[in-house]
Amino acid sequence: MDEKEERSSLNQIKLKPRISLFNGCTIIIGVIIGSGIFVSPKGVLLEAGSAGMSLLIWLLSGAFAMIGAICYSELGTLIPKSGGDYAYIYEAFGPLPSFLFLWVALVIINPTSLAIIAITCATYALQPFYSCPVPDVVVNLFAGCIIAVLTFINCWDVRMATRTNDFFTITKLLALSLIIVCGGYWLSLGHIDNLIMPDVTEGSQTKVAAIAMAFYSGVFSFSGFSYLNFVTEELKNPFRNLPRAIYISIPIVTIVYMLVNIAYFAVLTVDEILDSDAVAITFADKILGSFGSKILMPLFVSFSCVGSLNGILITCSRMFFSGARNNQLPELFAMISIKQLTPIPSLIFLGGTSIIMLFIGNVFQLINYLSFAESLVVFASVAGLLKLRYTMPKHVLGSRPIKISIIWPILFFLMCLFLLILPFFHSDPWELIYGVFLVLSGIPIYALFVYNKWRPGFIQSVWVGFTHFIQKLFYCVPELSGSS
Repeated sequence: MDEKEERSSLNQIKLKPRISLFNGCTIIIGVIIGSGIFVSPKGVLLEAGSAGMSLLIWLLSGAFAMIGAICYSELGTLIPKSGGDYAYIYEAFGPLPSFLFLWVALVIINPTSLAIIAITCATYALQPFYSCPVPDVVVNLFAGCIIAVLTFINCWDVRMATRTNDFFTITKLLALSLIIVCGGYWLSLGHIDNLIMPDVTEGSQTKVAAIAMAFYSGVFSFSGFSYLNFVTEELKNPFRNLPRAIYISIPIVTIVYMLVNIAYFAVLTVDEILDSDAVAITFADKILGSFGSKILMPLFVSFSCVGSLNGILITCSRMFFSGARNNQLPELFAMISIKQLTPIPSLIFLGGTSIIMLFIGNVFQLINYLSFAESLVVFASVAGLLKLRYTMPKHVLGSRPIKISIIWPILFFLMCLFLLILPFFHSDPWELIYGVFLVLSGIPIYALFVYNKWRPGFIQSVWVGFTHFIQKLFYCVPELSGSS
């Protein structure tokens, strides 16, 4: 009997559905709301020119994210696989386009995003302990420790990882609520000049190009609305909870962004916001004094960053897992811990490459490549949805749980195309050309290591030996499901 039970358990080594609706909401909210709303929400204001126009752009950006979320709710239930955008591009366009996304995510998007967020987190967490700027070495070491601890938590237990995410997401929402309450209190004292005519609209841009760039900045503040789709297979009742989590989270984020910006504009002038290196800290200094600006807000910013880091680790590690399951990455990344039932090799790879990024140079130089790559990925995914509408068998399309009007994916497709083309006219074109070449550099990698199945015997034996070593070290095996 014991032998049968053991055999049965070994035949059920797979990712389990342990993420609830509440966990799903905190993942989406936690990934979208990072440090930006605390530190530099002025990208929109810089182009919009006034408080009134900025608030309108924030509202339109939330509407854009909501339209995208509607499209992704259909994608997530039409293709109920973990991996998010990668899985959708693979189903719609085949192995090469999906590998190019995987390649960019592997080399640039995920490790760079994690490294930048970790540096921001460490900088603000250490700031109260230094009267001078925090040394870069100290920041990088502390950032590496944060990534390592979160990677360990994610490797150890999915529930522990989701609870960590819940805690830090709730904390950041409470922090933003404090800003909103302080702004409301300031307005109740009669300080309403900044939010009434004509001050609220003074300096508003009317040029289409400037408004477009403001919208571009606003949209990227909502990046991450699709991240729950990366863990579809681990979501309880995904056909119900995936769209619900999306429809709950995006309006919450939009409302919070709007109210926080109203609080900023109530307390600070447009010039004060544009001159500030960290808007929330300038805000806190004016309302709460030195305790708020030197201790409270830096703590809130670092907590917010930890939540974003954890959410990205939970979700994006599943993309590498999905890629390996499709034989586009080494089989090692598709392995699951027998005891923890977590994709430990993928998590360690993602955490490890992010820590390496901290020490190889100025990762902030890669930020401009991130926005282009993320635009391209979302564009490809929604294009895939339009393609699948016409190529998938009728019985599959007819039985999908979420059926949205074709108007929404067409509208979102056109908006994504606009966001993809716009930077070529307003940014340094060479940065974007480098981004294109970075994506295309995955083609020879695909030809050599994915399409080509032959490997020299020596390399093959060394790699097999290394894989077996990792399996023994972390007690992990490829995904198995079935009956004994």
